[in-house]
Amino acid sequence: MIRWLLAALALAFAAPALAAEPVNAYPPAGMMDNACPASRDGLWALDPKVLQSDWAWLCRYRADNAKVDPANPPQVVFIGDSITENWVQLDPGLFGQTRLGRGISGQTSPQLLVRFWQDVVSLRPKVVHIMVGTNDIAGNTGPTTPEAYKNAIRAMVSLAQANGIVVILGSIPPADQFGWATQHRPASWIAGLNLWLKSYADERGAIYADYFTPLAGPNGELRPEYGPDGVHPNAAGYAVMRPVAEKAIVAAESLAAISQ
Repeated sequence: MIRWLLAALALAFAAPALAAEPVNAYPPAGMMDNACPASRDGLWALDPKVLQSDWAWLCRYRADNAKVDPANPPQVVFIGDSITENWVQLDPGLFGQTRLGRGISGQTSPQLLVRFWQDVVSLRPKVVHIMVGTNDIAGNTGPTTPEAYKNAIRAMVSLAQANGIVVILGSIPPADQFGWATQHRPASWIAGLNLWLKSYADERGAIYADYFTPLAGPNGELRPEYGPDGVHPNAAGYAVMRPVAEKAIVAAESLAAISQ
């Protein structure tokens, strides 16, 4: 009996130590000067540890943003989800000191809105390229509506234009299925939201970049040669997207020059 009690006490005292996070892993709730521990490296935007401690993942690019020279701001900032994040990796020639990528895999439009000031406005670019929507349709951060998506886009466009930043609205790329959310049939949603994005770009004097048309198959799917998983472009897909982006950037920079 004594041996059993000793074993039970040992487990009772050991359990909290086994369950505890490392001291520097995730900060406690509340205000602090720096809430971006390095231990978040290797996680992703929808990891429960990130969602619970930094829902919009403001930590993701905070250190990179701090390295941007205020005297030499970027020409263009690309903000978006995995399609933007992967673009930097698969077509690095499009990016550099004057064109920055601020994509985060898995994110939805309200998450972009929360980090828009930090990852775009505070960097003082001439142009912002906004491309998001795939994960809104998939429901990555919960149930949503087309109006909620549109409101997030409206808010980002308003923030950019109020700070003298010309906006490029990138279309949602084609997809007729999501491997991680198989219950959805996204093609019709994507088509409808892209019509609205184009109309809204015209209304607000922004540039619309149509990536959908050159990437899409006859049923609104991503053509397999441009992305075998049906959602994410591969290098060939980004090669098709690049001239569309370059043309949009030239048009946006012309608008920026006129407004100066």
